[in-house]
Amino acid sequence: MLVNLTKRSNEAELMDNPDVNEKDLSIALEDIGKVNRMLGGNNITIDAVVEIIKNDDIAKEYTIMDFGCGDGEMLRQLAKVLQKHHIKAKLIGIDNHDKCLSQAINLSGAFPDIKYYQENILQLDKEKFSCDIIICTLTLHHFRDEEIKKLLTKGLELASQGIIINDIHRTRLSYYLFKLFSFFFIKGYIAKNDGLVSIKRGFKRNELLRFAKDLKLTNHRLQWKWAFRYRWIINQ
Repeated sequence: MLVNLTKRSNEAELMDNPDVNEKDLSIALEDIGKVNRMLGGNNITIDAVVEIIKNDDIAKEYTIMDFGCGDGEMLRQLAKVLQKHHIKAKLIGIDNHDKCLSQAINLSGAFPDIKYYQENILQLDKEKFSCDIIICTLTLHHFRDEEIKKLLTKGLELASQGIIINDIHRTRLSYYLFKLFSFFFIKGYIAKNDGLVSIKRGFKRNELLRFAKDLKLTNHRLQWKWAFRYRWIINQ
């Protein structure tokens, strides 16, 4: 029987469990990083950041915050690209998972401009966490619909220029292609399981546009990107 993807799933991902084994989590994060590098997933976010800055003021220093930073892979890649473009930036990683943040800190020793904080995204204090740009890559789908509205509202409260969201397009084709892909390229059971769960929790275009309508967002752009991603840029 084919998987039913008519509605978003609320099935929990294994790596969201705070009691997940640290070694297994490390393998899962490594697998996810490898998949993103192979398929160019992080570039979807990074290209948008560079575009926004180049259209603004490349000479000033930016503060960029990553909602759901995981092990910091995105921020490390972003730091390298910004350096190549001679863009000054302070990078902040936010995650509520202490084991992910522990790995992020250990892996980011060579990046002094990246700081990590264990915080609930929905409860971030504006005085402490105001920034220019928020990036949110493969994090939005971890939240339920009502929480997503709160997350977007919080993001617009904190970011002076806007939010860049990069998340999964929920389709039957991507689900079964990932099953095939993971057989050859993913070694850990968590990433194999959670990759499929993530797709089931992903989005249809009309669902993202419904969030925009509910929140009365007027200045935003939603684009489909390979591999089965939506890039949603919400400007202030």
